[in-house]
Amino acid sequence: MKADAIDLLIEQKPDLKGAREKLEAMQPGAYCMHRSWGFGVIQGYDDAENKLIIDFEEGKQGHLMDPAFCVDKLEILPTTNILVRRRTEPEVIEEMIKKRQGDLVAEILSHMPDQEASPTELENLLGRLLGPTKFKKWWTNTKKILVKDSRIATPSKKTDPYILREEPLMPEQEILEDFYVYKQPKKKILLAEKLYQISDNVDEIKEDLPNIFDHLTTAIKDAKGLSQAERLHGVWVRNNLARTLHEDPEAIEPTSKSLILETEDLSELADEIPAAYQKRFLDLLTRVFPEDWKSVIIGTLKDSSGKMTSETINFMVERECMDLVAESFRKWLAEQSMKGPVLFWVVKNRNSRKYAKIVDGLVGPRLLSAMFYAIDYEALQNTTSRRIQLADALMDDQELIGDLLENASEEEARDLAQSLLLNQGFEDLTKKSLMARFIKRFPRVQSLLSGDAEEKADELIVSQKSLDVRKKEYDDLINVRIPENKEAIQIAREHGDLRENAEYKMARQDQETLMARKAQLESDFGRARVTDFSDSSKEMVGVGSIVELTQPSGTAHTYAILGAWDSDPDNAILSYQTPLGQALLTHRVGETVTTEIDNNTETWTIKSIQRWADSGRKL
Repeated sequence: MKADAIDLLIEQKPDLKGAREKLEAMQPGAYCMHRSWGFGVIQGYDDAENKLIIDFEEGKQGHLMDPAFCVDKLEILPTTNILVRRRTEPEVIEEMIKKRQGDLVAEILSHMPDQEASPTELENLLGRLLGPTKFKKWWTNTKKILVKDSRIATPSKKTDPYILREEPLMPEQEILEDFYVYKQPKKKILLAEKLYQISDNVDEIKEDLPNIFDHLTTAIKDAKGLSQAERLHGVWVRNNLARTLHEDPEAIEPTSKSLILETEDLSELADEIPAAYQKRFLDLLTRVFPEDWKSVIIGTLKDSSGKMTSETINFMVERECMDLVAESFRKWLAEQSMKGPVLFWVVKNRNSRKYAKIVDGLVGPRLLSAMFYAIDYEALQNTTSRRIQLADALMDDQELIGDLLENASEEEARDLAQSLLLNQGFEDLTKKSLMARFIKRFPRVQSLLSGDAEEKADELIVSQKSLDVRKKEYDDLINVRIPENKEAIQIAREHGDLRENAEYKMARQDQETLMARKAQLESDFGRARVTDFSDSSKEMVGVGSIVELTQPSGTAHTYAILGAWDSDPDNAILSYQTPLGQALLTHRVGETVTTEIDNNTETWTIKSIQRWADSGRKL
């Protein structure tokens, strides 16, 4: 803007006097950023309208804007701004984006106040620079590069900023610095592990190992917020340092053995062990339980998951215990107690020569039944959108169902197909796809798709209002009560020894109650059929009838027989599932029914039947 135009504007609006510098920056060719309309460039000033003329890249060309309005809504960008340079030096910036990501971030930070930016601030700027499609993958890769860039201090937590250092700091120096600064035992263990791994190649770290060892030993000993797996991980890192310094790790408390002996659930502990230490954990069990290590490891295998499952099986095979593993698998399958991860390992290795002795005889209809049970169980326990590995294996492996059904009878195949149709771990489209594989081998299974299987599950007739109440309860379970319980379990864990931890036991009991209620509601939703009771009859009692009754004593009662979840005895509304509701269904005026509750027999005669839909009453 010209000086005379600014003077006139300030004369008209004295409040803008403090914004003169910003108004002076609104010159033709200046780049700007609007909160809603994005990046733009000022093209000129319309003297007749007293407004700026701005072209915005996101569609508003030649847009007229009041300068007074722009003071608060428009940011004038300096020529050093990376978004401006993308337009003025496109080749330079594009080369940095593709090949010199660290230089690009350093350049951005160099023009920030105090040469630092919060993660959100930096990500928003880079998102505008690259566009939403390209940004996510680019930023994921760039963050890995920045961690190794000695010029930039990367945030250790979400609230920390990215900082351009005055003097570059080598990565190992930064790790050592962080090790001494951080007080959290978990973070200290991870940093000590990194320092130990690079100590052979970095003299400064090697010289500092005694101090690192002392700090880590104290941190583990005093730690109260670590899980048992985290403590064991810390002890292993400490022991590595001890051996390098020629210290006796078994003379330092706590020892790895003492942690194992005080652990109530070894399977739970094994599940949390870092993958790099899983074999070390199994080897530790052989030394802690020299007489019983085989049964102890088989016990952890039963409830194992992920990489620990295959690691444990390989560990036992290497120690010539393949027969024991095979025997255990057959026993678990016969008892229907084989868990999902073990089932997944079996189907993935069913054609392996190396493990033939273990999987021989397992692949068949009983294994498929166990898989359906495990999938259904995991679906009921799952409170997130996490995929079920075993269900994905059934879908992705085109030959698997055929292999499992190879020796099945038609009756077995039909029962298994029914289990599939009622399984809550598969979407409807997936069920149809899997059913096609059943039908290919047993064509008569096709009849199940007509709905015969669903008829085996009792239908629940419900009102819309009662269903809405149940759905509200379910939403509260998923979004509030179950997350709060998970947090309570985690907090209780941090209090120490789980065997004497009453808070932990109570939280776990609450978890069982909540998960059981979640499972019940999900089952009910699958069976529910909503009605407005308009299809009830005037001739016989049905769901949606208002029934006038008399008893031999002359006492008269009038009840509405409504949906499964509508009972409200205070207002004379009964669920059709109540003993009296069940007794009255399909009976007509003049007929008599009896009920027996707690050895008390009563007789009821139907005097009249009215439809709820005609009564004008509301739930």
